[in-house]
Amino acid sequence: MTTLLIRNADLLVTMDDADRRIPDGGLFARDGVIEQVGPSTTLPAHAERVVDARGMILLPGLVNTHHHLYQTLTRAVPAAQDATLFQWLKTLYPIWANLTPEAVYTSALVGLAELLLSGCTTASDHLYIYPNGCRIDDEIRAAQEIGIRFHASRGAMSLGESKGGLPPDRVVEEEPFILKDTQRAIETYHDANRYAMLRIVVAPCSPFSVTPDLMRESAALARACGARLHTHLAETLDEEQFCLAQFGRRPVEYAEDLGWVGDDVWYAHGVHVNGPEIGLLARTGTGVCHCPSSNMRLASGIAPVRAYLDAGVRVGLGVDGSASNDSSHMLAEARQALLLQRVGGNPAALSAREALWLATRGGAAVLGRDDIGALAPNMAADCIAFRLQRLDYAGALHDPLAALVFCTPQRADLVVVAGRVVVEDGHLMTVDLGPVIERHNRIAREMVSS
Repeated sequence: MTTLLIRNADLLVTMDDADRRIPDGGLFARDGVIEQVGPSTTLPAHAERVVDARGMILLPGLVNTHHHLYQTLTRAVPAAQDATLFQWLKTLYPIWANLTPEAVYTSALVGLAELLLSGCTTASDHLYIYPNGCRIDDEIRAAQEIGIRFHASRGAMSLGESKGGLPPDRVVEEEPFILKDTQRAIETYHDANRYAMLRIVVAPCSPFSVTPDLMRESAALARACGARLHTHLAETLDEEQFCLAQFGRRPVEYAEDLGWVGDDVWYAHGVHVNGPEIGLLARTGTGVCHCPSSNMRLASGIAPVRAYLDAGVRVGLGVDGSASNDSSHMLAEARQALLLQRVGGNPAALSAREALWLATRGGAAVLGRDDIGALAPNMAADCIAFRLQRLDYAGALHDPLAALVFCTPQRADLVVVAGRVVVEDGHLMTVDLGPVIERHNRIAREMVSS
């Protein structure tokens, strides 16, 4: 049995239902599960691993509910810098067609390292393109090596240009193979148990890249296997026009027709929705991942997060692809979420606490997990800490929790996943990043120049 004691944090923020904030706080965990949370004086005196969090704020690990790790290879590509989503995709699809298993693995290490260093302890990634022998297994290997809690979404594209879809035919797969390989991934990797480190998600890419048949059959497969469902939806007006032209339905209406609503479903983006559609998502328990940086980068619009929350829709945060965000920093995403809701004129549209709630408890709910997102007994020992005595927070310690969001986003000084210290003193402990970055940049150059 392994034990962990973290003590003497200047402030411990639980994010539990009582929203407790504990000065001089800490926690005690055994085998990756929290047993005690409270003032340091009330905790056991000894453990196999003891961390002194003096001078830090301690809070639950952040939860990223949508990403495309492979896109770290195509950041800031000149031809895609000033494009809308459809233009951006058409520019990058031919480059992504050069992906290899090594490229998927290496890009996953890079993106997951960024996430961990930003304080993210649970990540969901959406891999939907599989050229040249690539498999979901390639990024799963990276996640297991680096030590993050991981939801691997086995995405898919089957509707090529010749059949009226957006992607070129050479990057789509046949639907029988998609379903077969998705089932293989579930049977090989999916862990439905509490505190699972790895789960598989069934995730056809989008309404403009798969057929209605694949959407229906994917939903049936997921529900038969006890897996969750994920897709892009209502991201842009181009997508809305595509759905109206092809299916005679707005995106959310189309999803409802296909059985893609329910508490086992979440959408990425959800930007262009109306009042009745928000009500539908609330009634059915359907979740939404808000991706503010990506939505701004591609000029997609502003998701109605305040309206979602007021209606009771489950909302989490996602950094989205590193080619439409160009970063994988969850704390930065929380800050952008706060600012973007306020830009419409309401300075109280989203508070710092709400932004961090979306990044912790909100994300956990979207992923269907009640074992992460808060620091409390019987929760997973996933926590992060930031040093407060730094230039970036000078003058902001009237409210240390708000400082994390309002001030320039910082890297975490301590990151613990399942009771294991994976970032210490701001350094990743599980992977030597130097060779990974060098290999990553070589692959990126080769892909873009091919």
